[in-house]
Amino acid sequence: MTPVTTRTHIAAATAAVVGSAAWAARGYRRDATVAQNRLSAVPRHYAGTPFGTVEYAESGAGDPILVSHGIFHGCDGGLLSVRSILHGRRIIAPSRFGYLGSELPAGATPRDQADAFAALLDHLSLSQVDIIGISAGTTAALEFALRYPDRTKHLIVLSGSFPGDPTAAAPPAWAKLFYRDLPLWVMKKAAPARFAHLMGVPAGFPKTPEQAQEMDEMMESIFPVGPRTPGAVFDAYVSNPAVNGLPIDKITVPTIIVHAKDDPMCAFAPAEEAAHRIPGCVLVAQESGGHLGLGQAAFTRAALDDFLHAPGGPRN
Repeated sequence: MTPVTTRTHIAAATAAVVGSAAWAARGYRRDATVAQNRLSAVPRHYAGTPFGTVEYAESGAGDPILVSHGIFHGCDGGLLSVRSILHGRRIIAPSRFGYLGSELPAGATPRDQADAFAALLDHLSLSQVDIIGISAGTTAALEFALRYPDRTKHLIVLSGSFPGDPTAAAPPAWAKLFYRDLPLWVMKKAAPARFAHLMGVPAGFPKTPEQAQEMDEMMESIFPVGPRTPGAVFDAYVSNPAVNGLPIDKITVPTIIVHAKDDPMCAFAPAEEAAHRIPGCVLVAQESGGHLGLGQAAFTRAALDDFLHAPGGPRN
């Protein structure tokens, strides 16, 4: 190979790398704009509480239900997560500590988060609600039911992180380096199967175009990541591990746990054990669907309708 040929190849390779980087940068900026616009389209409200500002969003009308959203979500993700499974209800979805427009108090605990939920209900002049905890939002929902049984009509847990679950342990310190827009965006683009697994999608999914659309919408919903990072770090290193110390056997409100056996993020066995520990708890075991409950919306909606409309009340 002559020097001229070598220089030509080097120049071509350099141009290809620069071109690819420029293409990726344009794609990243485009997707970031789309994500920000999607978030900006969600009407958000704010309440002053002893724990700082609490942001929340609402949809629907009817009996109120409070949504304790999962990791990397916020009030927007809270609404999205229950959109197809709760009908005819007033959905109140606060952004938990450190997510979007909600403050993260110094030294915050899941108990504080439960108290902040109660403060939000005071702001909304609501004496009692149903509460639903999703994934990393489980700890705060359990705390609320334990601390405010008189304000909790029903407790619902979807794909929850329970005592003994692998997610109920703090990850390595370096993991938080990935709680950023760019690394997660790169993973979504370069390793979509790995990204889907990170979101709790089991192998073999999606199985239908409808499931693919649902999965894609949920995967996109964590962006922009930046305004969710403080909350995600709090969840991973404080809130999730704290579930191990909760006396869930002392929960006295009507409770239902909905969990897929093939959930690759939050294992089924701890959910099953929690259902045995919580007095009178109803366990709805889904054979498939993973952490996101893909393809299970109708089944989950029917189970929740039956549960929420069944006679019942606080138990001792």
